[in-house]
Amino acid sequence: MMQKEIEISLWPEDTSNPTTIRQKILQTLHLKSTDAFSYTLLRYSIDARSKQVKIRQRYIVWIGDQPAVEPIIEPGFRNVSLAEPVHIIGAGPTGLFAALQLISSGKKPVIIERGKDVKSRRRDIAALTKYHVVDTNSNYCFGEGGAGAYSDGKLYTRSDKRGDVKQILHFLHFFGADTDILVNARAHIGTNKLPHVIERIRTFILSAGGEIHFSSCFDDIFTEDNHVNAISVNGQLIASRRVILATGHSARDVYRLLYQKKIHVEAKPFAVGVRAEHPQTLIDNIQYHHSPRNSFLPPAYYSLSTQVDGRGVYSFCMCPGGIIAPCATSPGEVVTNGWSPSKRNNPLANSGIVVELSLEDIFSVMQRDDAMAGLDFQAKIERDACIGGANSQIAPAQRLVDFVQNKTSVHLPKNSYLPGLASTDLHEILPPLISKKLQKAFIEFGQKMKGYYTNEALLIAPETRTSSPLRIPRNPKNLQHISVSGLYPSGEGAGYAGGIVSAAIDGMRSASLSAE
Repeated sequence: MMQKEIEISLWPEDTSNPTTIRQKILQTLHLKSTDAFSYTLLRYSIDARSKQVKIRQRYIVWIGDQPAVEPIIEPGFRNVSLAEPVHIIGAGPTGLFAALQLISSGKKPVIIERGKDVKSRRRDIAALTKYHVVDTNSNYCFGEGGAGAYSDGKLYTRSDKRGDVKQILHFLHFFGADTDILVNARAHIGTNKLPHVIERIRTFILSAGGEIHFSSCFDDIFTEDNHVNAISVNGQLIASRRVILATGHSARDVYRLLYQKKIHVEAKPFAVGVRAEHPQTLIDNIQYHHSPRNSFLPPAYYSLSTQVDGRGVYSFCMCPGGIIAPCATSPGEVVTNGWSPSKRNNPLANSGIVVELSLEDIFSVMQRDDAMAGLDFQAKIERDACIGGANSQIAPAQRLVDFVQNKTSVHLPKNSYLPGLASTDLHEILPPLISKKLQKAFIEFGQKMKGYYTNEALLIAPETRTSSPLRIPRNPKNLQHISVSGLYPSGEGAGYAGGIVSAAIDGMRSASLSAE
């Protein structure tokens, strides 16, 4: 039996036609119609570079009687109820996948999560959206599942060299995600489906003897001879020799705690900008070169990048058919992010458009160069954006062309941001080193995507939580903190991941080494 990997291009309407697919494979491999073969789809992506949009599909083809049987990739189950515990701070993708790895390694995961379970979080998110009430421990960023649970569940990653992406996707599929995530180059689970996957992961961890403690705030850490020996949770001391720190990128109190305890942290470059929202039909027409969108094609996405005055400006977390959401974690601040349901069937598309900031940029604005400078820079922009008062989530907004031309928007278009918007000159909210670069970038993006530069588009500010403003340095060999043994800084919050898949990979790596 011979095995080959091939790529074929199909019209969108032919992707669900087995006869057409088999004929394409026959032609590509120069097989006879009588030759026996079987095939499995490995990956597909949309190719919209020319006016005739096609779907590129990569297959593994077995020529002969029987295909090779690929091993099933599932999390290993062991009863660890009496095993040595490893404490995990945070139940986002880093923490949950660290727990799965610990179970497989024969260690007992004990997850400490400041927020609520994924279902209970919905009420607090609804209160934030409808009544502008910010629960500092339960919101879009904090709680079971982390920031990704209610922010789309995008699985696109470039982390192949860091770990086994395929393993992460198969685990998510095992816990209930659609099969499509195994083959779609731009896979996402959807905010409406991801919570159910997270609940199944929790059930698995608990059934193996692990522990998950919700509404449990990690508030102190203690060391002896430069080794972790205890943590404090809700003011109660807990002995611990191994701690995986998986707090996510918004746990400012944890950063400040480490800084005050002289556990080394360092400022890290990150990006800041706005959310840009266009009608989805406009993006479809631009990307697919015709109107209306072919029913066999999904709502279109885009990816844009350029260099302005030596700084990268790029699209971030693009959400076709999506919603812009309020993602503040404290009263008196405004933060935006985006998400999409699994069908991506809302009428508007949004994306972060952000400017890369160097440490020199941040230190110059803040007039200091300590580890907290980036965090305070980020927080200042969020406070400046809180134009409706400390108990308001009304966000500042401006039409795209008006922003570029320094004009006040007389009125704002229909939008998806439910707490409400106020027409504002965004140059008063964003520092000039960001706003001036955005102005130039939007003109260039309009040249790259004809029709993108339009006053039908709306800019909502600010998009600040693109990544952690700090890094918690660790030894690259054993992933322990550079000066505190037994402490494993992990995932986005530690500065070592950017998204669900890379965070999950990093959590599993940390767990594997902590179990040795």
